Amino acid sequence: MKRRNRKKDSAGFNIWRSYSDMMAGLLMLFVLIMCVTLFQAQKNYVERLAEQEEKMLIQNEYTSALLEKQSELDEQADQLKTQDELLAEQEEKLAEQNLTLEEMQAALAEQAALLEEKTATLSEQQTTLEQQQAALNARTEELKEKQSQIDRIVGVKAEVVEALREEFRKNNLDVTIDTQTGALVLDSNVMFDYDDVELSDAGREMLQKALPIYCSVLLSDQYLPNVAEIIIDGYTDTDGTYEYNLELSQRRSLAVAQYLLEIKEGFLEEGESEILQQKLTVNGHSMSNPVLDENGNVDKDASRRVEVKFRLKDEEMIEELYELMGNS
Repeated sequence: MKRRNRKKDSAGFNIWRSYSDMMAGLLMLFVLIMCVTLFQAQKNYVERLAEQEEKMLIQNEYTSALLEKQSELDEQADQLKTQDELLAEQEEKLAEQNLTLEEMQAALAEQAALLEEKTATLSEQQTTLEQQQAALNARTEELKEKQSQIDRIVGVKAEVVEALREEFRKNNLDVTIDTQTGALVLDSNVMFDYDDVELSDAGREMLQKALPIYCSVLLSDQYLPNVAEIIIDGYTDTDGTYEYNLELSQRRSLAVAQYLLEIKEGFLEEGESEILQQKLTVNGHSMSNPVLDENGNVDKDASRRVEVKFRLKDEEMIEELYELMGNS
């Protein structure tokens, strides 16, 4: 009886054990299914999250592109607005300056007529210019010829001046010969006493040495054909009146000329003496042309002087030619 109860208890135990094992298996299966489901859900979540992030990134890029395009569109819109404004201004200016076709044709016709008139005027001016050029060429040739004459005459004067200076050097006579005019400058303080018109002994001695040399060169066969005048000019200082000094300068230059005529027989032949008388001219200049010192003040001693000079026959022509060339 007891054995039968054990078998019955053992069978019941086995049934519960089998049921327990089955339930345990089901539970394990359920847990496994849950784990698989959770794993799959986690995987799907991660994939969706990654996909969502990728979509967000794409959306951000698209948004940035849209914003950039919008900025470009705004800029283009501003440019179009500016261009529209400029176009409006240009249209306004064109409207203000617009001419009708008839007005333009009339203006062109007027300009064509004016151009034709100017062309005719230009043609006339061209003809006149050619005539003037021909005249200028002829005048140029004439001036060249005159310049050649001037050069020749100036060369003759320079040659005479150098001959005078050389002749005085040969005779060891220390006198002042102006290098430009060839004038022999005589100191009145040596030749005359103060305020006197009579030649002093020293003055006579000076003239006795200087005048024969000066006149012999001018009256020589080489230079006589070119000499028009032998001139004696008297000058005073600026003291006193003009009238008094005019008489004083004239009488002093005359005294030098008279002394020259007194001694001419001693160094001139008869024919040369007559030529000297024909060419001799005496002038008094009073206080004009005073000599100035380096400070621009009148040098009274140097101003009191007598100058013996010469004039070539063609010197008037030189002055006329210079005036002519200056006006050309």
